[in-house]
Amino acid sequence: MIERLKFFHFNPLTHRKIRRFKSIRRGYYSFIIFSALLLMSVFAETLVNSRALIVNYDGEWHFPTYGAIIPGNTFGLGYQYETNYRDLRDRIREDGTPGFVIMPPVPWNPYENDLREGAYPPFPPTADDQHYLGTDTIGRDVLSRLVYGFRTAIAFSLILLISSYLIGVSIGAAMGYFGGLFDLLFQRIIEIWSNIPFLYVIMIISSIMIPNFMMLVVIVLIFGWIQMTWYMRTATYKEKAREYAMAARAMGASNSRVIFNHILPNTVSIIVTFIPFSIASGIITLTSLDYLGFGLPPPTPSWGELLAQGSSNLESIWIVSSVIVAMTLILVMVTFMGEAVREAFDPKKHTTYE
Repeated sequence: MIERLKFFHFNPLTHRKIRRFKSIRRGYYSFIIFSALLLMSVFAETLVNSRALIVNYDGEWHFPTYGAIIPGNTFGLGYQYETNYRDLRDRIREDGTPGFVIMPPVPWNPYENDLREGAYPPFPPTADDQHYLGTDTIGRDVLSRLVYGFRTAIAFSLILLISSYLIGVSIGAAMGYFGGLFDLLFQRIIEIWSNIPFLYVIMIISSIMIPNFMMLVVIVLIFGWIQMTWYMRTATYKEKAREYAMAARAMGASNSRVIFNHILPNTVSIIVTFIPFSIASGIITLTSLDYLGFGLPPPTPSWGELLAQGSSNLESIWIVSSVIVAMTLILVMVTFMGEAVREAFDPKKHTTYE
């Protein structure tokens, strides 16, 4: 058991890097805030949702947020479709019916239209209707679409990050380590592939079919692995010429052992350094595609779609300003994290496997 616990202990070098990261306050606090936002987005239904968190009606308890659809007849509302929990809450308060309804802080889902008689959306921010950032041009709550749009963007970025790094690191390390014809062949492939206009490919595919989430990830991934490949190729060329790599080969270590046990641990600083910037790049890519109309299909919550609405309706300043402020804050935090990570993992400040 003790040996197992020791396996998870960081070595002194890693401890120094973590302490260095914590000492860069703006990057460290940005990491904490960004992690909290990420956690909140995972459980966004408990904060922003038209379904109640808890309903107590006639002595029975219901938890609709993550449960099945509950028809209105269950609560005596006289219809078979899903319960409007805001109306149920108001009815219980007015009629004095035994029970209560606990709604999320923002009781609107990102697909729900709030249409009013004699008025046309977009509606400005108001606390009475709990539209804290107003509504968009078809009456959907802006704050709920911002929250769920962030979850979509960060999921897109993380999936793209992991996939592109797996491909880029693998091919780049192989190019740098084996060199020769293998390296030359992939250099030509990458040079040809990088000259294909990415936006035109998206436009052609969007004209043929409507891309869904995973299809869009695959399309961007096809072009997104190239940059990390070049970095890893250069780093691997440098590391394989060092004494520790030559000594490992002289002692009979296999190619896979040299790459995974010796070279990759010494290039991890490059991989870690680019992670925050790759996340920011993924968010910008998805937002840009959605803004241009080549991204996720409506009514998927999207920052790019909100930005397009706001730019077309500048008199409804709350739409465009909400997206710009949210994007600016997220990208600034990611940039601060990237700077702190780059400083903490700077190989010039630490030595590894000499």
